[in-house]
Amino acid sequence: MIKINYYHSLIFFNICILLSAFEFLRDNNHLIISLFLILSLGISHGALDHIKGKKLLRILNYRSTIIFYILYILIGVIVILLWLLFPKILLLTFLIIASYHFGKEDSEFISRRSNLDLLYLFKGSIVVTAPLLFHKNETLNIFNNLNFDISQSFFILNEYLYIFITISFLANFVISINEQIEVKSLLLMDFASIMLLNYFLNPILAFAIYFCFLHSIRHSFKLSNELNKNNFIKGLKEFLIKALPLTILTAFLFLISLFFIKNYYILDNAISKVIFIGLASLTFPHILLEYLIEKNE
Repeated sequence: MIKINYYHSLIFFNICILLSAFEFLRDNNHLIISLFLILSLGISHGALDHIKGKKLLRILNYRSTIIFYILYILIGVIVILLWLLFPKILLLTFLIIASYHFGKEDSEFISRRSNLDLLYLFKGSIVVTAPLLFHKNETLNIFNNLNFDISQSFFILNEYLYIFITISFLANFVISINEQIEVKSLLLMDFASIMLLNYFLNPILAFAIYFCFLHSIRHSFKLSNELNKNNFIKGLKEFLIKALPLTILTAFLFLISLFFIKNYYILDNAISKVIFIGLASLTFPHILLEYLIEKNE
């Protein structure tokens, strides 16, 4: 899997260089494109959670799968309700957990070592800190739309952001300290790709491209390999077939939510809310499921 992920990172890095050359991508947030990418490629990497849920139930000796579906949906609904009631706390929690999740899942092909959780958090934090450094006003406007005003916070000053980004950069070295040169190069290309995207593109479009074409595809590769360890291509085809129904259903629910929310907000703000609140409602149960499987295997 290391070689597959290496070429994936190499291709993604070159795509990021290519995208940075297109002027029209720099001057617009392209929210419709971002929403389309997230609803197709982005959420698909979590579309096998029902299969993982069955695996967890087998590990825990539960026979009824209905328990998993009820709890998974319930956690998602609770996240949405808590976001509406306590948006600042939920968004801050989401950003921290998402940073850890991105740092860990984007490195999951590396031999697992213990006590790396803080390093994963530092590594993944680049997804949050890079847009704040390169497009501070646009990023703060996104946060404000989500009822999260950090414009007066000291940690958004460039001096602190440089420190955070440097720590994220160094975390890649520590995580791969005993790994082969391909792994080190891969992680550095990923870091450079995220920096390039956020330097040239609007924060939401930069996030959508990272989320869909790096994070989601890498996790999908892992799932494909788990489905068929002897033939990656067959595993990938099996993943696409199994992920399609739940991806379509989730995308439909996102669009239904957007249909109602747009009656209360301008379209751009409505799309931003659907993207981030929707992703939060999916991320929390997804991460919890991954954690429980890892701890009980």
